[in-house]
Amino acid sequence: MRHHTKDKGDKGLAFVIADLLKYNIQVGLLVSEHLPFDCIAISEKNDLCKLSVKYRKVKDDIISVALKSIWSDKHGVHIKKHDKQTYDAIAIYCPDTNECYYIRIDEVKQSFCLRTNVSPYNMGRIKYAKDYKDPNRLFSKPL
Repeated sequence: MRHHTKDKGDKGLAFVIADLLKYNIQVGLLVSEHLPFDCIAISEKNDLCKLSVKYRKVKDDIISVALKSIWSDKHGVHIKKHDKQTYDAIAIYCPDTNECYYIRIDEVKQSFCLRTNVSPYNMGRIKYAKDYKDPNRLFSKPL
């Protein structure tokens, strides 16, 4: 039996891998799916970055991600907050823009939003999706 959310996760991971390879960033795949990250990005200088991959659609010009996992089973709905110490960055595949976005964990509190269009009211607090498309930013120093 196919699981819709699992299919979306697999699709997101496939697009992120392809995008990383376009930038000459190698990808280490995991044997276990019980780890808190989905793959490892490896720079040309052999720097490593543990990535949590997300599949997110645009809603009201915003791509939103909360640092938690939600799943359901016969015991009900479960929510688990992520420990930010268990991975280095988040990679997002958005099917609406057909783009991947990369956010280092030091840039995130418990959730974040990326705006897909330019706002005339930006006072320096809006994070634009276009600024997070280059995966080489994963290997830059924390801000």
